[in-house]
Amino acid sequence: MYTVEEVLPLSERVFQMWVRAPQVARNAAAGQFLVVRIDPCGERIPLTISAVKGDLVRVIFMTVGKTTTRLSLLRAGDAVRDVAGPLGRPTDIRNYGTCAVIGGGVGIAGLPIIAAALRTAGNRVTGIIGARSANLLILEEEMREACDELLVATDDGTKGHRGFAADLLKGLVAREKLDAVWIIGPAIMMKVTAEATRASGIRTFVSLNPIMVDGTGMCGSCRVLVGGKTRFACVDGPEFDAHLVDFDALMSRQRMYVDEEKRAMEHHHAGPCGAGR
Repeated sequence: MYTVEEVLPLSERVFQMWVRAPQVARNAAAGQFLVVRIDPCGERIPLTISAVKGDLVRVIFMTVGKTTTRLSLLRAGDAVRDVAGPLGRPTDIRNYGTCAVIGGGVGIAGLPIIAAALRTAGNRVTGIIGARSANLLILEEEMREACDELLVATDDGTKGHRGFAADLLKGLVAREKLDAVWIIGPAIMMKVTAEATRASGIRTFVSLNPIMVDGTGMCGSCRVLVGGKTRFACVDGPEFDAHLVDFDALMSRQRMYVDEEKRAMEHHHAGPCGAGR
């Protein structure tokens, strides 16, 4: 069992959880993820490693289904059955020169650890974070510390630029030479934002979040199309060349179990081993 040290809300439906998982903390690198299972009857869900502190690992998640809702209700001293990781290929950290890291919504969770690693490697890092409204922005101060410069966008203009993170990236591309870019967020956000670097040929990475079960490449549920070839996000990714990803196929697969997720939530109060499995 893995002890939960803290669960706190960061914004509407978004929570951070610190869990004691020494084997993950010792080996975790930027860009990797872990798989959590609350109890023997629970489903396995992948969560990006957002930070590491001693034996503790932080994950940040939005309550979108039964399992994430149950995670949000845990408190310090509670435990989860399994924490498997670190999984996936780490971010390719090297001295590129000038970099940008862009996050939308809960996708911001994966940025600080990447930005800090890039700066340690000698890069200049500009961060761009975006959300629908100011009250939905997360980790703003942490990102200011991790980056050399931070730009903020909100759809409604309640903070920073009124518009999208893609707008700020376009402006950044126009005024300075970028050597590498990372984008994390909803699939449609990554698809649109990655277009800002395509014409310039800037190396651009996205972290994909397809449906995933075992996280070790055995089940094939996390398959994605990259450059016309099938790749498994859990072992070949989760980061891929943004300009080669078939985002339409990704979004189609993400919608496959919407009805099942709805039914699971309806049966949520039946108990951890009841009809909501």
